[in-house]
Amino acid sequence: MKYWFSLVFCISSILCLAQSSTNRKAQIAFEKAGQFVQQQDYASAAQNLENAVKEDPQFQSAHILLGDVYRIQKKYSAAKNAFEKAISINKNVAPPVIYNLAEMEFAMQDYDKARQHFDEFLALNSASDRVKRAKKYLLDCDFAKVAIKSPVKYTPTNLGNGVNTTDAEYFPALTADGETLIFTRQVNGNEDFWTSQFKNNAWTLASPLSNNINTARYNEGAQTISPDGKYLFFTGCNRPDGLGRCDIYVSHREGKGWGEPYNVGKPVNSEYWESQPAISPDGRTLYFISNRPGGSGGYDIWKSTITDDAKWGPAINLGPEINTAYDENTPFLHADGKTLYFSSDGWPGFGNKDIYYSRMDDAGAFKKPVNMGYPLNSFEDENGLIVSANGNFGMFSSNLKDGFGSQDIYSFGMPEAAKPLKVSYVKGIVRDKDTKKTIESNVQVIDLKTNKTVFDDYTDSETGQFLAVMPIGSDYLFNVNADGYLFYSENFELKASDISKPYQLEVYIEKIKEGGNVTLRNIFFDTNKFNLLPASIRELNLLIDFLQQNTNVNIQIQGHTDNVGDAKLNEKLSLRRANAVYEYLIKNSIQPNRLTFKGFGASKPIADNKTESGRKNNRRTSFVITKI
Repeated sequence: MKYWFSLVFCISSILCLAQSSTNRKAQIAFEKAGQFVQQQDYASAAQNLENAVKEDPQFQSAHILLGDVYRIQKKYSAAKNAFEKAISINKNVAPPVIYNLAEMEFAMQDYDKARQHFDEFLALNSASDRVKRAKKYLLDCDFAKVAIKSPVKYTPTNLGNGVNTTDAEYFPALTADGETLIFTRQVNGNEDFWTSQFKNNAWTLASPLSNNINTARYNEGAQTISPDGKYLFFTGCNRPDGLGRCDIYVSHREGKGWGEPYNVGKPVNSEYWESQPAISPDGRTLYFISNRPGGSGGYDIWKSTITDDAKWGPAINLGPEINTAYDENTPFLHADGKTLYFSSDGWPGFGNKDIYYSRMDDAGAFKKPVNMGYPLNSFEDENGLIVSANGNFGMFSSNLKDGFGSQDIYSFGMPEAAKPLKVSYVKGIVRDKDTKKTIESNVQVIDLKTNKTVFDDYTDSETGQFLAVMPIGSDYLFNVNADGYLFYSENFELKASDISKPYQLEVYIEKIKEGGNVTLRNIFFDTNKFNLLPASIRELNLLIDFLQQNTNVNIQIQGHTDNVGDAKLNEKLSLRRANAVYEYLIKNSIQPNRLTFKGFGASKPIADNKTESGRKNNRRTSFVITKI
């Protein structure tokens, strides 16, 4: 918006200060061109200006205005030639003409000449509002001259006519399993959400997302979806419940439909402009764009994290590590929870807005952004990038030659250096063990190395489905619980060399009853030892929660080993391990009369002891309900 305003202002100034031609036909054509410029009919303006300079080749003002009109039409080579001709007629031109020439040289990748003319402009003009931008262009010249010599592989592919139409499609959002796409489509000036499914290696014919979200009166756009596809955050503008011109809203998936969206409120939204949300994979941190005071420039990336009382915390600016004195927009945090993609015209690049990525360090701070490279980035504006959970491809919108009309959505293979950290996910359904019916239950996934919860949500109330993302390189506690049921425990060790595909689970949980048995997959001991390791604490606390919520339940804690070694020693070891759990529960206010413990050694295997994986499964701690 700022670019076009300054461009129109510049044209208006040229029209006011234009030098007349002694050639009457040239002057008439020039004046007609001015009228067409005011009407924004640039094709007619260009035609008249071409006639003007044909009639009077020395008509400098016509050459200058023609260069600006070509620039609006993105005919950069023609614009460059027009400015060069104007300067050749008389070198004493207004400084903005030199700036415009330099910008067109930059667009044509002639970085040495662009730098020369930007320097010339700065020597002539120290007070213009373009001085700041010219200095930025000098940095861009130095960066682009080097970066363009090492292009990245970039082959955009149109998503096809299931998604794209003659209307404009943009702002794609993708679930972690890559099966559901939600995007914005603009029809007759109205923006709504549409959705498509990936089936048989193609995107199905898109359909409107939901009447609860799409409206005829307001625009809906700039959305992000949680990795499990259950929460849609989006931008709504000029609504009765809005706090500013544009606010961020959220809708929750309910079975096959979507609930009524609601304004997320303060402190995320304000009386200023908030848009382009991006949700972290654990659903606890929301990144967004705002022009509120306290930022680094015009539009900055901010974040808000859910507090312990389930409210959004204060809005925090990402600071100079990400934001610049210019504009940042379209943030996207990958499912790895650490790689942030965004657009900016403030960091060194190829002109206008480029796409960058930044990785979060172990302390939670983002590192210096890296330009995604050429030709993915160019002199045009690039923005709106999202990246698949597996990191193999990105999606964006553009108006390319093979498109169906206006903006279309494309995918492309991600450059190796820009790929996010590897992730996997566990996807499944929770059912009642006896009836096989789906159950609405709570699913938790906890990183045992960092002790951080990476997923904590309920399964779909109608389908019982869930999807939780897990970055590769850590061990995870996986827990499912529901009122009146025994909880389910699993452990995932995600080593990059072992992960070939995501986990697909069908979890069966049984109602609380005598004899009910649960294997605690996240109770850990060192080999031949019985001291509880720190990674066991989260599982033990889940067991404590279960016992506190079901005060009528008594349990026996059971220790088991594999069959390696002396049977009596194994039995003794399993008893001591069961006792360690027993002691921990008592220390944490569970009454001793509700607990017993026993060691079974290798006498109750649940897997074949002939394999390492079988022996690993047999080395376990479990509990059995002895009384209700």
